[in-house]
Amino acid sequence: MYPDHRPRRLRSSPAMRRFVAETHVQPSQLVLPMFIAEGLDEPRPISSMPGVVQHTRESARAVYASAAALGLGGVMLFGVPEHKDATGSGALDPDGILNVALRDARAEVGDDTLVMADLCLDEFTDHGHCGVLDDQGRVDNDATLEIYADMGVVQAESGAHVVGPSGMMDGQVGAIRAALDTAGHDDTVILAYAAKYSSAFYGPFREAVDSSLVGDRKTYQQDPANAREAIREVELDIAEGADIVMVKPALSYLDVIRDVSDAVDVPVAAYNISGEMAMVEAAAAHGWIDRERAIDEIVLSIRRAGADIVLTYWAAEIADRLRH
Repeated sequence: MYPDHRPRRLRSSPAMRRFVAETHVQPSQLVLPMFIAEGLDEPRPISSMPGVVQHTRESARAVYASAAALGLGGVMLFGVPEHKDATGSGALDPDGILNVALRDARAEVGDDTLVMADLCLDEFTDHGHCGVLDDQGRVDNDATLEIYADMGVVQAESGAHVVGPSGMMDGQVGAIRAALDTAGHDDTVILAYAAKYSSAFYGPFREAVDSSLVGDRKTYQQDPANAREAIREVELDIAEGADIVMVKPALSYLDVIRDVSDAVDVPVAAYNISGEMAMVEAAAAHGWIDRERAIDEIVLSIRRAGADIVLTYWAAEIADRLRH
C-alpha cells in the first residue's frame, strides 16, 4: 500500500497552506488595550511591557485613529488617575481621566471602531482592590455593585460602545445591565470578564496602571485549579445579560477558552495579558525566539482554542502585518 501523501501535498507552499488553513486571524477580531494617564506631558514607557506606554490624552488620539484605519475591532481603555481614594471616586467623575478619554476616543473614531471601557475600581482605589472595602478590610460585593452600576452609565454617556466589567463581583452584569437600560443605554454592550483567574501573569499590568494593591484578589478572582467553575461563572453572566463573555488570562487557560466556546452561544473573548506579552518580549530581546513567529503563533492558538475576539497589546502590529 502506498503512503498517503495528502497531508504533505497540502503543506507544499505558502499559498497552499493559506488555502487550507483552518483558523484565521483578522484585524476585526483584535482589540488593543490602552492606558491613558492623567498629568503626563508625554507618553511614559512601561518598563515591563516593551513598546507599550501610558498615553497622554493627545498621544492616545493618534492611536485611536490608527486603530480605526487598521480595521481593529476596538480599543479597550484603562484610566490611570493622579489621585486615588478608598471608594475610587474618580471612576464616577465625568471629568475623570477614563471618562474624558472615552469622549476623546469616540470623537476621534465615531462608529468606525468600537470604543470599550474597563469597568473596575482597581485603578482608582488607594488600596488597589476591585471594589470598596468593609470595616474589616474585605471587599464589599454589594456596595461595589452600586458603584459599578453608576460607572456603567457614566461610561456609556462618555461614549463607550462596550463596557467591560472586570472586577469579578457576584451579580455585576445584572446590576450594570439594569442601570444601563434604566438610563436609556439599552444598546450599550456588556463584555463580561466572566472567567478571570487569580494569575501570576498580571504583574506588568500593575505597573501599567500604577496599582496600589497590597495582598491579592484570590477571594473574588477564580482559582487557577478550577475549570468547571468557569462554566458556572460564564452561565451566570449570560443569564444576567452579558452580550460577550471573556476568559482571562489566555495562554494558561486555552482549555477553559475551548470549554466556554463549546458551552455558550454568545461571542467569546480572551485576553492575551501583560505577563504573556512580557515573556515573549524578554525572550526575543535575548535572541532566544523568533519574535514575530511567536506572536502570530500565540494569537492563532487563542483563536484556535475558540476565542472569537482577542485582546492583545500586539493588535496594531498584527493588523499592520496582515495588510502587507
